[in-house]
Amino acid sequence: MKVEDLGEFGLIERLTNLITREQMGPDNAAPFGIQLTVDAGDDTAVWSCGSVNMLYTTDTVVEGVHFTRASTPWHDLGWKTIAANVSDIAAMGGRCLYALITLGLPPDTDLDDLESLYQGMIELGNKHGVAIVGGDVVRSPTLFVTVGLTGASDKPPMLRSNAKAGDLLGVTGFIGSSAGGLEILLKGLSVQGGDAEYLKAAHRRPEPCVAQGNTLAERGVTTAMDISDGLLDDLSKLCKASGVSARLDVEKIPLHPALKQVFPQSCLSMALGGGEDYQLLFTAPASLMEQVLTVITPPATVIGEIIDHGLQEVVVVDSNTGEALATPHGGWDHFKGDPPKAEG
Repeated sequence: MKVEDLGEFGLIERLTNLITREQMGPDNAAPFGIQLTVDAGDDTAVWSCGSVNMLYTTDTVVEGVHFTRASTPWHDLGWKTIAANVSDIAAMGGRCLYALITLGLPPDTDLDDLESLYQGMIELGNKHGVAIVGGDVVRSPTLFVTVGLTGASDKPPMLRSNAKAGDLLGVTGFIGSSAGGLEILLKGLSVQGGDAEYLKAAHRRPEPCVAQGNTLAERGVTTAMDISDGLLDDLSKLCKASGVSARLDVEKIPLHPALKQVFPQSCLSMALGGGEDYQLLFTAPASLMEQVLTVITPPATVIGEIIDHGLQEVVVVDSNTGEALATPHGGWDHFKGDPPKAEG
């Protein structure tokens, strides 16, 4: 069997099972009062240290898979590599701490470009308290950047596995905007004015929802994850982790006016399967959701509910008729299907 036969998420599951089965080394954390509470399968790993939950996540971007040097400014690349990790910390209700950066560089990489990359990292990092404290540099035939980021929270982490039947399903911000920006960049579409600038910025310089994640955790929300692989795919992961299903009301999915204006025919499919929005998906009982919606800014939207019929699936329904709709396959998988196009 090859990796492409399993796909990214099947591969992760197989390796996780191997680790769980074979990993039996000494627990060096125990003498220090440290206990691992969340391992593989969520937005971050979590371990408790006294009254504080420590968070850790990592992410890699590779030239030709996630970006191209010809069309992605180095500053924006730096911003986005940090943003992807910050979003994972936000999904657990945490605050960011320290980052380690690993660079894989072809020898002909321009030093000015690398400084621009780090300026982007620092600009976004400064907004969220990220301190770059080290890393590694290696020679590589392909440019890549790996970020490892720690965070902390004094609240219980919000997990994908805590959703319950009867919970309402909420999402922060707008969905699909990043996919719209990517489409403009990849195809060189001639879109004038603020609509194009908004969509391209949504793709190149996403704003992680740290304040919203903190608000959710402070108000007692226990289930959340960030939307990085597409709304349908990520909601499916949440359902699988919690052993539930979800009913998604298609008319309630929040689409930015710019996305609807530029892509009137495809805006919905972009929202369902586009990915890289870095918004937060969360669930809560109706009474708690009502409280949360009055205090979270920018506003969040209820887009469906958690149900329990044993299939652990996402059902997308028409708001007016209640009929189930056929949905496009979407989301990001590194190994399934044709090789992905690099972003613009």
